[in-house]
Amino acid sequence: MPANYFLRLEYLDELIRKKATGSPKQLAKKFDVSERTIYDYINILRELDAEIFYCSICESYMYKKHGLIDFKFRPNN
Repeated sequence: MPANYFLRLEYLDELIRKKATGSPKQLAKKFDVSERTIYDYINILRELDAEIFYCSICESYMYKKHGLIDFKFRPNN
């Protein structure tokens, strides 16, 4: 799995936290992927226990609870 895969998920998380994803079609264009891929990314975040919903009024995906996704290695000291 390429490293940019995780970067895309982190960027998606950032957009969701900012309530700035746009519609699934707009988001697919931002990521240069298909809408199906966007739905797959959203489902991956949901599998990681992120409660995500789409707000048609705000035209953005949003979290029900505050939080963030972090895929970086953190060494123990």
